[in-house]
Amino acid sequence: MLNDAPLQASRTPDAQNQPEVNVREDKDGLAVAFSGNWTTRRVHFVDHDVRALELRGDVRKMTLDISGIQRIDTAGAWLVERLIAANAARGVETTVVGESEAAGILLHAVAEATRGKEAPAAPASDNIFIRFLETLGRGVYAGRDDFIAGMYILGSTIRGAQMKLGRGNAVNLAAIVAQIDRMGVGAIPVVLLMSAIVGAIVAQQGAFQLRYFGAEIFVVDLVGILVLRELGVLLTAIMIAGRSGSAITAEIGSMKMREEVDALTVIGLNPVGVLVFPRLVALVIALPCLTIAANFAAIGGAIAVSWLYSGIPPEAFIDRMRASIDVSTIFAGLIKAPFMALIIGIIGSVEGMKVGGSAESLGLHVTSSVVKSIFVVIIVDGLFAMFYAAIDF
Repeated sequence: MLNDAPLQASRTPDAQNQPEVNVREDKDGLAVAFSGNWTTRRVHFVDHDVRALELRGDVRKMTLDISGIQRIDTAGAWLVERLIAANAARGVETTVVGESEAAGILLHAVAEATRGKEAPAAPASDNIFIRFLETLGRGVYAGRDDFIAGMYILGSTIRGAQMKLGRGNAVNLAAIVAQIDRMGVGAIPVVLLMSAIVGAIVAQQGAFQLRYFGAEIFVVDLVGILVLRELGVLLTAIMIAGRSGSAITAEIGSMKMREEVDALTVIGLNPVGVLVFPRLVALVIALPCLTIAANFAAIGGAIAVSWLYSGIPPEAFIDRMRASIDVSTIFAGLIKAPFMALIIGIIGSVEGMKVGGSAESLGLHVTSSVVKSIFVVIIVDGLFAMFYAAIDF
């Protein structure tokens, strides 16, 4: 009860434990004395009084005497802190006196927790250029952290598929075969369909442009070199990144949310060996095989379109292809496949391990996994192209 005089005796039987707010004015401002038990079950008795103090606009200085408080918990401390924060917002100087050691620690902790939720205001001098540089710097540091985590996963995998920490190496062939079936065999229909369509489109557009020069037969060279060196492996890696990379992140992230990853560590198993190693090996095996299938599908689509659109029979198409490509053209694309598989698996695993305890975090990291995998795969493909050009391969 807020008053300027002692409270009346019309109280409940435990009136001596009820929280009270006694206010008196002095020459220095407003002196407020708190007493009673300021606990969760009782602070509602004085909530209205404290709010009235928060609205006092005729005060420039306020002294809070909490020496009369017998017991105080987080709810009571939050009420006092709310009054202090309201006074600070109105420019009222607030002084707290009479606090015990325990009450001081509690008030300090509540103050830190309450004020910590408020994000610091951006400096007024910041402009869009400064914010851009800050964002760029944070991105560089995040990339560094992802690289370190990826190297840790790669090193742990190469070290030997440790299914049991310190108890020798063991390779779970059943898990690897199961992942090959899911990531490789299960992806064959979509890879064949997309590759055949892309090969057909490249052949049609190439024939349409070369027709002006009377050189439609060179569409075979265009399709053969472009598909075998670049498009076959690149499109396959992008489809696998969207299909299997997201699945890896979702699976590991779901296990991280349910604390199954921590449970593996507790029972003496290495999470990298149990969860990551079979998926990485399966990707390294499946992606080159899918690339070969994609190459055949793309060339098949190109043969069909060239026959129907340009009148180039399949026999002439194959003869021309044998003259325009060699073994190095085929291997130029296949060499990239294992590296792209490792990139997709590592990025998917790193993002899965970063998932927090919410469904929102899972969705964000799955999206991040797909975007990062596709981006890095394209960058690596460009680096391979420059390397091949430098060594004339």
